[in-house]
Amino acid sequence: MLSAMDGIGRREIDDDEVIRRDTSEFDRGVSFFDAIYGFAVTLLIVNVDLPGPEAWQDLGSLAASGLGQQLTGVALSFVVICALWRVNVRMIKGLTGLDGPMVVGNLLATGLVILVPFTTDAISNPATADLDMPTALYALNIAGVSLAQAAVYQRGRAVGLERRSTSARENRRMLLAATATPVVFLASVPVAVTVGAGTAQLMWVSLVVLLPLTGGLANRARGT
Repeated sequence: MLSAMDGIGRREIDDDEVIRRDTSEFDRGVSFFDAIYGFAVTLLIVNVDLPGPEAWQDLGSLAASGLGQQLTGVALSFVVICALWRVNVRMIKGLTGLDGPMVVGNLLATGLVILVPFTTDAISNPATADLDMPTALYALNIAGVSLAQAAVYQRGRAVGLERRSTSARENRRMLLAATATPVVFLASVPVAVTVGAGTAQLMWVSLVVLLPLTGGLANRARGT
């Protein structure tokens, strides 16, 4: 897959088709995308159900109410959405502009980000957390955002909108870093369905090691 994407021929694109970095339209577009990520983070807390009065008698009762499980889900997705936002910031920073397909790709990514609070509720609500489907849907949700973001940058590279042109070697390393997240989440989907939600979610922990490793390789390829 990496070699296939890297083999996309580069071509110049008509200026009329591009929203350039030095225009107010570009700034408004970036602000719009940033606002969606911020709004999605805010929505996470809306899904936390306030326990009844009896749960607030002591810490044991509060823990048994499932509040801790819901807050853990909020914390997980807070980190995930912030990481995805950071990827989007770095991607936009590396481009001189956005054309139509890139805007559509970014809209797809942010549209999927809006779904993260919904799928977070499904994996953290005590009534549904142990089911396989919520974990599978959450994994597909995050993988979809990551793949859309990677596709936007590859489109920019293909049409000559990189601020600094990357070599084939650099691009392969960057693709490796960009696809680590969706590969892990997509691999967890069949595990969730066949083995169980808990095992699939444990697979996500591997990203704590994989992301710094692949990110370091990408940085070395860029000479940073």
